Amino acid sequence: MSCIGIIGAGSWGLALANVLSDNQHNVIVYTREASDRDTILNTHNHPLFFGDHVILNNTINVTTQLVDLDQCSTIVLSVPSVAIEDVCVQINDLFTTPKVFVNTAKGFNPRNFQLLSETITQTLSQHILKDLVSLIGPSHAEEVVVRLLTSVNVVGENDDTLIEVQRLFSNQYFRVYRNHDVIGAQLGVATKNVIALASGMLSGFGLADNARAALITRGLAEMSRLGLAMGGQLETFLGLCGVGDLVVTATSTHSRNFQAGYRIGKDNEAAMFLATNQKTVEGVYALAGVLHYAKEKNVEMPICEAVNRIVHHQEKVSDMIQSLTERDLKREFELTPS
Repeated sequence: MSCIGIIGAGSWGLALANVLSDNQHNVIVYTREASDRDTILNTHNHPLFFGDHVILNNTINVTTQLVDLDQCSTIVLSVPSVAIEDVCVQINDLFTTPKVFVNTAKGFNPRNFQLLSETITQTLSQHILKDLVSLIGPSHAEEVVVRLLTSVNVVGENDDTLIEVQRLFSNQYFRVYRNHDVIGAQLGVATKNVIALASGMLSGFGLADNARAALITRGLAEMSRLGLAMGGQLETFLGLCGVGDLVVTATSTHSRNFQAGYRIGKDNEAAMFLATNQKTVEGVYALAGVLHYAKEKNVEMPICEAVNRIVHHQEKVSDMIQSLTERDLKREFELTPS
């Protein structure tokens, strides 16, 4: 039995805590909020995320003291992409022993557009960073926490670590596949959030399955072009961190990105959503990183560019649809940068 610490008591952190507890590991979840700690320990649930019907394992420990996780050999980073760097800085002052870190965030460092693996590796002190992997892929916490079948990737360079983490998490309902494409996998799961925003916009605006299927497919082409230009592997974009994560995020009402896009599509613009939203919508944060690399590598990404104009430049969803459908006619398969 391993001791595994989870930093972040959001829906995904708690769902993974349940998976690891099911696998008979000693799990400690860190949250900054005493009220969250008390709710989870007293009710074995967090109604804000899961309603009233979910019961978490009563063996899950919860603490508001980050230093309590220093006893763990594996640390799961389950915080939004915008918080990753700050969390790593805090860890450096508190942890003393080497650990395997498992990142679950999908996106870029908003300060410099680094892939999160780069930020984590460069920020954590080497005396506590034994190795780093990412646990990413098509997964909604709402399904995992009630033990519905889910498959994800564990992504990293060291096969021994990948196998170790794969065994920690895998069970009959949570299946983990190994993947060595660190660049492609991270680009795939970050970019798909932007495409999911666009998919929600189409649905909210009133378009239906045909349009959404076309957008998702063309979005996959954009993801793949960028990934190949950055050094990723085509197979990754045909797998769980590519088409798999794209489909689940761009079609499900569980998806915050789809929900956000739907609200924007209903309004035909983003102003009201941006003024009232209180949830973390990773696609909004990922836009800057995606377009930074697209420009750097000269990769054409018309869907992502159109979403950016809606979110940051007051363009209407109807204008996005018109601009995409009026583009010059071309061949379907053009994966090389253009």
